Amino acid sequence: MSRARMTLFRSLNTASLLAVALSAGLAVSVPAPVLAFGAPESFAELADKISPSVVNITTRATVSGPMDGSPLVPEGSPFEDLFPDLGPQGPQRSEALGSGFVISEDGYIVTNNHVIEGADEIEIEFFGGNKLPAKLVGTDPKTDIALLKVESDTPLPFVSFGDSDLMRVGDWVVAMGNPLGQGFSVSAGIVSARNRELSGTYDDFLQTDAAINRGNSGGPLFNMDGQVIGVNTAILSPNGGSIGIGFSMASNVVTKVVDQLKEFGETRRGWLGVSIQDVTPDIAESMGLAEGAGALVTTVMDGPSKLAGIEVGDVITQFAGQPIGDAGDLTRLVADAAVGEKVQLVLLRDGKTQTVEVTLGRREEAEALAIPAAAAGPEGPQSLDILGLTLSPLTDETRGQLGLAPDDSGLLVTKVDPDSEAYAKGLREGDLITEAGQQRVVRLKDLEDRIAEAREAGRKSLLLLVRRNGDPRFLALSIED
Repeated sequence: MSRARMTLFRSLNTASLLAVALSAGLAVSVPAPVLAFGAPESFAELADKISPSVVNITTRATVSGPMDGSPLVPEGSPFEDLFPDLGPQGPQRSEALGSGFVISEDGYIVTNNHVIEGADEIEIEFFGGNKLPAKLVGTDPKTDIALLKVESDTPLPFVSFGDSDLMRVGDWVVAMGNPLGQGFSVSAGIVSARNRELSGTYDDFLQTDAAINRGNSGGPLFNMDGQVIGVNTAILSPNGGSIGIGFSMASNVVTKVVDQLKEFGETRRGWLGVSIQDVTPDIAESMGLAEGAGALVTTVMDGPSKLAGIEVGDVITQFAGQPIGDAGDLTRLVADAAVGEKVQLVLLRDGKTQTVEVTLGRREEAEALAIPAAAAGPEGPQSLDILGLTLSPLTDETRGQLGLAPDDSGLLVTKVDPDSEAYAKGLREGDLITEAGQQRVVRLKDLEDRIAEAREAGRKSLLLLVRRNGDPRFLALSIED
């Protein structure tokens, strides 16, 4: 194209450019329009609408002084006259501040468990300045949610929950609460990320850059329709203040917890009776699976799954008709299901699909169930260096040293090459390999046989079941020559 024609193209608007290009016989591709939404002109109307439902929470508790009642400043100290209040210390009263929001006109209030934990008294301050005492209905430390109740002579303004699953990264949100004890405050931002996990089993956090500080805990995160789509719970900060990384527990988790606390005063989660982990790509390859999806069963406890015939090494791909992408999906679906409900699971075993029916138990009643022991096997003094590991079968002596049961069996890791793949994937001295290729290993030859079988089948890696302090997990190690 000549420089003159290039100059012409640059000077034309889009419509003229299209006409010129078509007249020249050029192929033209018109990109789809990109929708862009500006910031709201003001959040004032939204703030006016929702502020009356947001509350400040003050908790009071008795904190013990020194066990012997001794003074914090020793008797006879030169500082004794300067600090007379630091004499003998008995029990002290402490106060803490947080936020919450009203969800019904008859006085139910949602906040964080950590806001009210250990409190002797809970006082609610409403937007208009009036105060009421609150009683604790129930708590769920696993999601850090608490439900309170106040008695009011008049109906209270309240807000409703929205659907957190509809929130998109980039959507506007508004946080309200009592940051740093400053009283009612509003901040705005966007959803920065979804499905964040911090440390809890049931974590499903919305990440936001709306300013959240200490004292905002338990306060609501609103969408632009004035619906609560999250409960402000935590921040990531090197200095204790907001740096634009805040986390709100998603409303679709909170609503289920609140409903149970309101009905029972406690949570009642479904329980399957298995330990599970994600199916990583290398684990999928070692098992001959088409994709790394589903929840891999690492332990079957006495309970619903054992009665249904689920086995270690099964990959659960569906729960009650819902696809399972990873272990977290299954954990949340089971927790949301009703105790005693009969559900169908679809699983993969030895490359074949099976469907089993399980009657769910209750997690809260089964948390302390022990992991079943493996079957006993022959002992031997041999050792083997393979896959970057030095291994030996269990003996009565090593069982005693590791605190294992007399009938526990497997291959004990006595050394790991720090330059090996095994070390990089977390294997350490003292780990116990109980299965290889989804078959139990007792003798060193068992492992050698599993490796040979995998190579003959054209596999690049071998699936190992490893236990550490009783906790099982699968990992895959390369067996390529």
